Amino acid sequence: MTALNELRLLPWSGPEGKPCYLSTDDPDGSMSRLADNIEAVQLGTAGELLERACEALDDQDTDPEVVRGLAKELTGALRAVLRVATSRGHLLAMSE
Repeated sequence: MTALNELRLLPWSGPEGKPCYLSTDDPDGSMSRLADNIEAVQLGTAGELLERACEALDDQDTDPEVVRGLAKELTGALRAVLRVATSRGHLLAMSE
């Protein structure tokens, strides 16, 4: 069995919100590429949300419900970015 620190944390959750892992020696395999692409989308989305949130917070006329909605979206984006950072941190540690 592969050790947990040799597995790649994937950028999506499984049933009941449990983490999903990939065990492969091929960083260019189809599942690795899929995970890379999803991570790129998640990071891009987080950047776009950050820009929208900054604009909304700079505008004193922004409706509080808009700010609340952005806060919910940012929470989800932050969760995804933390998962990407955790996964990439593990990948860096394995490569050393």
